[in-house]
Amino acid sequence: MSTFSIPPSLVDSSDRPPVLQTSEPGSFARYTLEVRVPGILKETLALNAFPDDIRAALEDLHVELIGGVIRELREEAADRAFWNAVSSPYFGRSWLDVPWYWAEAYFYRRLLEATQYFQPGPWKGVDPFGPKKETEFTPEAAPQAASGLLRRLPDEPAARFEVLLHASLWGNRIDLSYEVASHLGRSTGTRDERANLLANDTASLWDFLRTKRRRLAILADNAGTELLMDLALVDYLLGQELVAEVHLHLKPQPFFVSDAMPQDVIAGLRALEKAGDAAGALGQRLRAHLAAGRLHVFTHWQYATSLFYFQLPDDLRDVLAGMDLVLVKGDANYRRLLGDAHWPPTTPFARATRYFPAPLVALRTLKAEIIVGLRPGEAERLQTEDPAWLVNGQRGIVQARL
Repeated sequence: MSTFSIPPSLVDSSDRPPVLQTSEPGSFARYTLEVRVPGILKETLALNAFPDDIRAALEDLHVELIGGVIRELREEAADRAFWNAVSSPYFGRSWLDVPWYWAEAYFYRRLLEATQYFQPGPWKGVDPFGPKKETEFTPEAAPQAASGLLRRLPDEPAARFEVLLHASLWGNRIDLSYEVASHLGRSTGTRDERANLLANDTASLWDFLRTKRRRLAILADNAGTELLMDLALVDYLLGQELVAEVHLHLKPQPFFVSDAMPQDVIAGLRALEKAGDAAGALGQRLRAHLAAGRLHVFTHWQYATSLFYFQLPDDLRDVLAGMDLVLVKGDANYRRLLGDAHWPPTTPFARATRYFPAPLVALRTLKAEIIVGLRPGEAERLQTEDPAWLVNGQRGIVQARL
C-alpha cells in the first residue's frame, strides 16, 4: 500500500464548477459547521469516559470551531505531513470560510488527534464513536431490520435483486452523524418508496450484472443498518453467481461518525448471528464467503482523507480499475465523486464521473446540496414542493454509468 501522498488532479480544475463552501450564507454546508459538527463533538464528549487531558483537547477544538482559526495537525503520526500539506491554504482561517468537504474531513482527523487515537496508551485505536455505533447493533435496531428484509423477499430473481438493492440504498438514511432524517425510519426499500427515487437505473444494473461480471467493489458508507443491508445484497449476488468476488472497501479509521471500518463488519456478523433465524443464517453464509475468498475486506488511507475520487493514488486507482463494477454508497462518497462542486442539476451523471476508472453505480439518499442527472425543471419543481429536498434524506438515487 502506498504511503500518504497528494496525487495530482486527474481532471483539469477548469472542467468542474466551484466547490461548496462553508461561507455560503444559508447553505447546509454552513449549517453543518455552525451546528452539526459542534454538536457531534459535544455528543462524543458525553458518550465517552475520557480522561481530563482528552476532554480538554476536545473542548479546545470546540472553541476553535465556534470562534477560532484553524490550526495545523501537531501530533506525531504517519499522516501528519500529508494533512498539513493538503490543508495549508486553510490554516489561520475560520471554519466558516473553507471548502465544505475538506472542513468535515479535517474535523474528523482533528478529533482523532484530540482523542489520542494514534498515540501509544489506553486510547490508541479506540473508536470515539463506538458507543454511538453500538446502538445500531442492538437486537431491535439493525438486526431486526435485516430480519424483516429477509422475511419479505420475493421469489422472482429480478424482483429480489430490486428489493435488496433498494434496501441497501434506503439503509443510507440511518446515518449517526445526521439526525435530520431519523424520523424516516429503517426503510428497507418497499414499493411505496419508488416515488422518492429521483433517478432509478435499477433495471440497467440488473441487466449489467446478468452478464456474470466477475469482480464487484462496494465503497461502503455507514456501519449498522446500512452495512447489514449491504451485506444482504452481497450474499445474494454471490449466492446467485452474479459476481464471483465482492471487495468491500471500508474506512481505515473512524470517520464521519458511523462510517464502517473492518471491525464494524465483524460486529455486524456477530449481531446477525445473535439474532438467529434468517438473519443468523445470513451471518453464517457471509462468514463462509469470507473464508472461501469470495468476500474480501479492503481499506486504504485515501478513504479517510479530504481527497476526491479524481485524486486517487496510483495503487488505489489500479485496484478500482481492475473491477467490473464499483458500487459507491452514501452521500459523502457521492460528494467525493462529484468533487463536492456546484454542478447544474441537469448535468449528466456520466459526464460528472467520466474520469472514474471503472463502471460504477451510486446509491445515495440526499443529505447535501449537490445532485446531477435530473430532468430539466425537476429541481425547480422539487424546490417548490419541499425546500429541504436536497438535505432531508427523504429522496434517493440509483445512478449508473455502465
